[in-house]
Amino acid sequence: MEFFVAAQAFAEHLQHVRRLSPATVRAYRADLRDLGDSIGDRDVQDVDLEALRDWLWRATQRGDARSTLARRAAAARSFFSWAQDEGLIPHDPSLRLIAPKRGRTLPTVASHDAMTALLDARRDAAAGGDPVALRDHAILELLYGAGIRVSELCGLDLDDLDLDRGTARVLGKGSKERVVPFGIPARTAVGAFLTRGRPVFAARADIVPAAVFLGARGGRIGPRTVYTVVADALGPFVGADTVGPHALRHTAATHLLDGGADLRAVQEILGHASLGTTQIYTHVSAERLTATYRLAHPRA
Repeated sequence: MEFFVAAQAFAEHLQHVRRLSPATVRAYRADLRDLGDSIGDRDVQDVDLEALRDWLWRATQRGDARSTLARRAAAARSFFSWAQDEGLIPHDPSLRLIAPKRGRTLPTVASHDAMTALLDARRDAAAGGDPVALRDHAILELLYGAGIRVSELCGLDLDDLDLDRGTARVLGKGSKERVVPFGIPARTAVGAFLTRGRPVFAARADIVPAAVFLGARGGRIGPRTVYTVVADALGPFVGADTVGPHALRHTAATHLLDGGADLRAVQEILGHASLGTTQIYTHVSAERLTATYRLAHPRA
């Protein structure tokens, strides 16, 4: 089978069988497209280890980051493992493919004081009743209060919210559904938006969607808009020009652990399939603890 045909079949397998997120499928497609451009028009059976090594070497020469090289090597290994399982190739040429280890970087996290100042300022701005201010305050409170992903926030429908109990039903990666709690400030902010802000946005739409959060034209809000809301609000507090909704998720997880939450409980709240993914936040907390120690302890 021609490589590009096999790559397309693999992408459909990821989407419909493994049910990976659209963003993950796009990343696999891009990596395999890059591999196809490198090896040329050939049958998938004719791709050997040397061709794969040459592909990664070319990526190194053009300056691709180590994290990109590691991701592409992982995509290739996943593809060829699938191809062997499907009987498209007699053996897997990627078994001995080695990519540089990606450098470990800790996520951006805002301090407790920074989050308090940010959310208090947004609450005061929303008190005047401006629909955009009400919406943006609710978005920030819910992202931080529930630790949800931007895709989960954008996908929220009215029926997914239970303000009395302070819970939201979200659809996470792999179409896995979970119910997450959020606190009183988020309940208050979301309730104010639904009562006073959302009707103004809904009036601009021909057909009002069931979405909780609406954009300027009354349709379901998109991730780009949420990114802009978070970047404008959070950037000055963490000293970063580019910071997105995931920073609030990182911050929520770190603050939960700082407050004594059980690691497995945080894993459930975040919807992580692996506990190892959640453990990155214990390193964040440890760094913050070390920094505090160095500032405060006389013999640090």
